[in-house]
Formats: sequence, C-alpha cells, structure tokens
Amino acid sequence: MSLAGPYVFSPSSVYSLNPIFATRHSRFLGISSCRWCLKRLNRIFCSAAASKNGPFTSPETAKCFDFTSEERIYKCSASLLSSIPFSHQDIMIRYFRMNGRPTLWLPGTDHAGIATQLVVERMLASEGLKRSEMSREDFTNRVWEWKEKSSPIKGLSCCNYNGYGNLGLYGGTISKQIRRLGASCDWSREHFTLDEQLSRAVIEAFVRLHDKGLIYHGSYLVNWSPSLQTAVSDLALSFSEYNEGKLFLVSDLEENNIKSDFLTIATTRPETLFGDTAVAVHPEDERYTKYIGRQAIVPQTFGRHVPIIADKLVDKEFGTGILKISPGHDHNDYHLARKLGLPILNVMNKDGTLNEVAGLYSGLDRFEARKKLWADLEEIGLAVIEPLVSKQWFLSMDELAEKALHAVEKGELTILPERFNKTYKHWLTNIKDWCISRQLWWGHRIPVWYIVGNDCEDEYIVARNADEALAKAHVKYGKSVEIYQDPDVLDTWFSSSLWPFSTLGWPDVSSEDFTKFYPTTVLETGHDILFFWVARMVMMGIEFTGTLPFSYVYLHGLIRDSQGRKMSKTLGNVIDPIDTIKEYGTDALRFTLSLGTAGQDLNLSSERLASNKAFTNKLWNAGKFILQNLPIENDSTTWEKILAYKFDTEESVNKLPLAECWVVSELHDLIDNVTCSYDKFFFGDAGRDIYDFFWGGFADWYIEASKTRLYHSGSVSDASIAHAVLLYVFKIVLKLLHPFMPFVTEELWQALPFQNKALIVSQWPQTSLPKDGTSIRRFENLQSLIRAIRNARAEYSVEPARHISACIVGNAEVLGYVSVNYAKQSVHLVAGEGLEAFLPLADMIDVSAEAQRLSKRLSKMQSEYNALLTRLNSPNVPYLLLPFLFFFIALTFNLALCQANLQKGRLAICNLIAKWYVSQYLDVICWNWKAKFLFLQIRCIHRSV
Repeated sequence: MSLAGPYVFSPSSVYSLNPIFATRHSRFLGISSCRWCLKRLNRIFCSAAASKNGPFTSPETAKCFDFTSEERIYKCSASLLSSIPFSHQDIMIRYFRMNGRPTLWLPGTDHAGIATQLVVERMLASEGLKRSEMSREDFTNRVWEWKEKSSPIKGLSCCNYNGYGNLGLYGGTISKQIRRLGASCDWSREHFTLDEQLSRAVIEAFVRLHDKGLIYHGSYLVNWSPSLQTAVSDLALSFSEYNEGKLFLVSDLEENNIKSDFLTIATTRPETLFGDTAVAVHPEDERYTKYIGRQAIVPQTFGRHVPIIADKLVDKEFGTGILKISPGHDHNDYHLARKLGLPILNVMNKDGTLNEVAGLYSGLDRFEARKKLWADLEEIGLAVIEPLVSKQWFLSMDELAEKALHAVEKGELTILPERFNKTYKHWLTNIKDWCISRQLWWGHRIPVWYIVGNDCEDEYIVARNADEALAKAHVKYGKSVEIYQDPDVLDTWFSSSLWPFSTLGWPDVSSEDFTKFYPTTVLETGHDILFFWVARMVMMGIEFTGTLPFSYVYLHGLIRDSQGRKMSKTLGNVIDPIDTIKEYGTDALRFTLSLGTAGQDLNLSSERLASNKAFTNKLWNAGKFILQNLPIENDSTTWEKILAYKFDTEESVNKLPLAECWVVSELHDLIDNVTCSYDKFFFGDAGRDIYDFFWGGFADWYIEASKTRLYHSGSVSDASIAHAVLLYVFKIVLKLLHPFMPFVTEELWQALPFQNKALIVSQWPQTSLPKDGTSIRRFENLQSLIRAIRNARAEYSVEPARHISACIVGNAEVLGYVSVNYAKQSVHLVAGEGLEAFLPLADMIDVSAEAQRLSKRLSKMQSEYNALLTRLNSPNVPYLLLPFLFFFIALTFNLALCQANLQKGRLAICNLIAKWYVSQYLDVICWNWKAKFLFLQIRCIHRSV
C-alpha cells in the first residue's frame, strides 16, 4: 500500500511525544562545492556538517568508520528512548523527505503527572519537607525548578510518562538520546504538554466536552492509591505493581539487624500472611538472587522472620515473581513445604475466624481481618492500591468510541499489523467511562470553579479562565459571590490525546501549521499503548476536528534482552543506548532495531549489534576502495568519460560488459523492491534486501570483478566504465541505506565527487529503471561455477595463494561472452552453457601424501564399520530395546559405509592421477588426449561417489 495525500507524520509514543508531521519545505541551507578523495572542503548546513579532516585523510589507519564523528556530522539534529520508535520514525521521515514530500517531525514530551509529583515529593522528603506543609504554588514552583535542573539542554522538557505509572527518564537524558540516535526532528518546534499553547487547547477541549454533556461529576468506584492520595486509571495498572482486587504487601528484609530492602508480594488473601513460613523466588531470577539465603520479616507479626528460598517452581513472569509460602492454606504450598521441610502453620479456625497464630487479629472473621489488616498496612505505608468509591470527573466514552470504531471498520484507519484490529475493537466495544481527574498538584488544573460558602459541589461553573468564571458567577449568583477552583488536575493522557492537533495551533484552525499539517498520515508507536494513547487520539481527533488525526497506525514491538525478557531495572537488564552507541556505533544500533517485524518484539543481543557493526565497516571500506581508485581531481578528460556514462535507458544498460550489466540490473531491481517495502512499511524487508545486495553482490562480487579492469586491463576505457559503475551503484546504495544508517552514509556521500547537497535532502532513486535479465542469468551461472571451484579448493585444503588450472567445457554461446570478458584473467577459461569444470587434482594436492592420508582414514573407518556390524549382530541386545537400537545403529552403520565409500573414491582418484601423472604441471590449453581422457574418468568417479 502506498500513501496518498499530504505526507504528514504524527506522534510517536507517549513515552516521549514525538510527532512526525510533513512540512512543505526542506530546512536546508546551501552547501559549497566539495573536493573528494583524500581532501574535502568544510561544508556547513542545518542537518549535517563535514569537517576539513575527512575520513580518508589517512587511508592507512582509517580502516573502520570512526563512530566519534557521528555527533560532528549532525550537529543540529542528531537520536533512544524506546529505541525502536525513534529508528522507525526517522526511517519514515528521511525516506519521504528524500522523495520530495513535505515532512515535519515535531518532538516533545508530556508532563507525567503522577510520576513527576512522586519523584519531587521524594526529593522534598530527603530535605525534610512534605507537600502538605507547602502551598500549591510553592510546590509547583519546586517541580518547575526540578524540571529545569534535570534538563541540561535549554528548552527541553524533563518528564516522561511510560504508560505504566513509573517515572521515566529525565528530559535531558531523553533528548540527548534522541539527538544522539540521529533523529532528524525540527527541534525549534519542540513542545511540552504544559506549554501555554497546549494548556489552552486542553482547557478548550474540557469546556467543549462539558458543554456537550460528555463530561460529568459523580461518585463511583475508582482505583485509589493511599500512598499517592489520588485516583489512578484502571487501564494503567500493571500486575507487577497493582491491580483491581489485588492487595500488594511488602516484606522488609533484615541483614545484621539493619533494614535494607523490600520485597513486593501479590496476594488476594492477605490474612494468610500470618501462616507464611517462607518466601520463594526462582533461582535464575536476577532480580532476587542477591536475597536468596537471607531472612524476611513478615509484616504485623512483631518481627517474625522467614527464610528467602529458591525454587524452580516459581514463575518469574507471574505477578512480582515472588511467592509467599502458606503451607496451611494452599495445596501447592503444602506440597512444597513438605518437600523442603518447612513448618506448617494454620491461622484459621474451622468457623472461618483467625486463631492465636494471627496475634492481634485473633478471633476476627477472615473477611473482617482482611479489611482491618489492609487498613493497618495502608497506615504504615505497605499497601499500594484498593478500589474505593470517590467523587471524580468522568468522560462519557460511548459516543466517542463508536466513531473511532467505525473508522477502522470502514477502512478509513489502517492498523499495522492487522492482527491488532481485534485488540482495538475489543477495547472500544467494552469501553468504560474515563476517570479524567487526579488528586495531584502537578498538571492541568480542571477548569471548574465553585462558589465560596456553597457546600453543594453539584453547583459549579465551567470556564476557560478565572475571569470568565467570575463573570458567569456574577450573572448566576450575584456580584458579591467569590469563587475557588477545583483542586484536581486532569489525567496526563487527556492532554496527550490532543497532541496531533494541539501542537499545530488548535483550537485556532486557521493557524499556518494546522492548515499545512493536519490531518497527519502515519502514527508510529508501541503496541502496548494502542488504547492508552492511539484510540484516545482517534476519538479526540474526530470529536474536535471532524477528521481522523492520521490514516495509518504502525505498531512496533518492544525491545527485549537477548533472552527475550522485558527490560526492567529490577532485572538489571536495561541497556543504555549511549553505552551501546559507544561500543557499536549509532548506525549499527539503528539498523539492528529496524530489522524487526511490525508488532513483533525484538531480542537485542550483542551478536546482532556486532554483525551490523561489521556491516557498517564493510560499507566504509567499500567507499574507501572506490575513492582511493578514482582519478585525480584535475584529470578532466577521464572525468568527462566517467560522467558521460548513463544507466537510465535499455540501450545504455545492454551495452555494458557482463559484470557491469549484471550489477546495474540487480541494482535497478533492488530500487524497485526497497521502494515498495518502504511504501508498505516493511522496513525489515527493505533493510535485509539492501544488506544482501551490498554485501553478497556488490562488495563480494562486483568490487572484486572491477579490480581486473582497474589494475590489469591497461585500457583507459575499461577503467572508466568500472569507475562509472562503482560510483553509480555506490551512490544509489547510500541513498537506499540512508534512512537506516544516516551517519556513515552521510560521511561517505560527502566524500564523493560533485555532490552539491547533503544526502539527507538528496533525491530518492528513480524506480522502474531498465534491467537485463539475460545478463543476470549469465552472471549467476558464472557465480555458481566460481563457488563450485572455491568449494573444491576448500575441500582439498588448497592454499588460498596457490594457483591451479581449470578446464571448463560449454557451447558456443557461452564461450563467446565468457572469452570476451575473461580471456585476460590469470585462470584460463574455456566456458560453455553447461559450465562443467575439470580441475587437475595434481595442481591442488600432493598426490602421494593425500593417498597415504586417505589410506589411514579408510583403515580407521573399516575398523569402525566392523565394530558397528558386530554390535548389530550381537545376541546381548535387550529384546525390548532391539528395534530402537537397530534403527540407531543402522543409521550409524549406513553413515560409516557412505563415508568409507567416499574415501575409497577419493583414494581411487589419487591413485588414478598418480598412474597417469607424467609432468609437474599441465596447462589447460596444452592438454593432450590422454589428459582429457584422464579428467573424464576423474569426473565419472567423483560423480559416482
């Protein structure tokens, strides 16, 4: 599927709000002319900058791409947070920019209400301060101070909400990672959800929804956090921290009588903790291995200790990965305790009340004890979440969800991969009203005012600001009334859901950015926030603008470690992208992350990174080879010949020699395939196709073939055509690869001759260029022949530097094109359509030594054969195992027999050669009829083997 309409790209993910919009102009300044080979002029422009000391100044030492030059290449817009989103977004933005389509990537972050307030409160606690002891204004000022200090790059926002209620990275770190990964954002347009423009849009959205009757105030059951003293979204709850109906208790650890750490345990029956006799973790769970063998204190038991043990029956992925062992009240725990020799405690009487083992809770009914225990744990700060009826602000979702659901059903919104359509539809079909209020001080204050002295909270005023609210109050209640604003703030996701249009000037629909860039085309984000953010943006976009905010949703997978585990601080498997870049380079990291399949999680391993680092260096060395073999700068005559070659017509391609015609035809086919993959968002396919062509075709085959023309032809025209093809193919490869690997490709591009603009704004290669299928087939035949010869050399352990003769027989047609192209090569070839090669083994091996080695090997195999035959006929084989042993031994026997026959055949060849061998060297052109007959016999024997 190809994209149509204005090519505008929208937000990336709520981890750090990074919309990609399309712009109608390229933010690019002029570039001066350049010099190539080993010296280049300095070029300064917005997106990229090259220095005087280019990569080829010292070709003897610059054997690999210098990763430290990456930051120099992209000084203005150089970027990993979740890694995958930014690599995919930048691929999209660079691809469509090179296609001449208007593009804009607008970066930004949200304010992460709960997470940010939590971290600042902890910071204040370390200073001996509490939020309750401060005014709201003083507290928010401290948050803004923390924000500025945490963001070393001026103007960058500092808070990131990762969708699970945890504090994300500081904004400075986020922005540093994004820039370091090479994200080509327009940083001059960076936004923060608490910016004045976005705050105005949030208030406007609330007022309009309320005026329409979609926002209401009421008391309903919500998820309440006693420690945070706020409602939390039921959608944002993850089982590892809190979940509706689940109570999470904490056992604190003690070592040398010093409390040092906490373990979080999930249970729906907290009253059974009095019967806990151990805490179990998986022995290979890296989060808890340091605790194995230590003691845990059971809460509310006056310091009773239980051991922390390891057992493979514990599921690392379930809950928190920690199992409380209550042998007296769980069948599985009972059997585990019996196996491990743990004591068994019963805390319950037959009538359902707790016995004396429960201490202060003795005599209470189990349900009453459960409530009281929960309250006590909450009081001491060990409880996390519980359902609670509370008065909150809600947004009615049925009407909004229906429109968003129809957008997918009608095909107006395409979700990639398609399997996530079911998830999207399930959420919207079973949607509940959204609790949008939070009892926090950090965030967008709800634009609702009440009358001072009026205790009825059902009488309120909704307005865009305090002045408007006061004016409305005067009209309704008289001019003597005073008003006060609702202390609650809006859910962070509320402001994030407006991002595609609030960042472009909405509610001012006549603003330049809004008219140019809305609606957008593609949203690229993680599949884990399909409802949290994606569906809500769709609903809000339709509601406030009348159109979908984007037409395509591309969902990437999550990055996991090499073992397939989700990265987390508790597991200690979080990979710092900056450290990874220092070791492997940004291009290798980007390319690795981009090869995944849409919606599939990616296991990031050092092996993959190392492989793609090698690919980066392969690209670098290919460029180095080409540049070092170009003619000197002032050789205008040679350069005129090189630049005169064109490859955009069938006539020009068909006139090329075989190797050149093959590589150009393959390149043109690659352009079509890669462009199609880009258009369909098959980035992994595009990357793999480029990799295979460059390494397996261009570098391994054509560069090697071109050396014959460059070094041994003695013809200026032959060298010129090799120069022209090398430059043409390499430039196209750099363009195709640039969206994946911007740093090394830009560095190489600027070293090439006659480049008047940066690669980032160069034109994408033309598609549907001519191809010669006949040349492709012929060259593939030659490749097969060469591979067969190489395999034979390797099989007989021929030294790489040793030259051998070869005789190739074929028909007149193949003889024509091979002899014309390869008659001057060191190996004499007489080729035909069959391409059957005869290699004189006398040139390849020491016949007597090889015959002696094969004789010893054959003798050993004969002994193994006899031993197997004896075992197979032995009467001592157990009757029941006989069929299985017979099958196994028969397989081994047949394998040994085949190997023995192979060695016999090889030995026969050596003996035959020794019999007919009359001179130390036979040139392929001078073979007599005896030699020809000898090779025919060799071929027959080798085939029979």
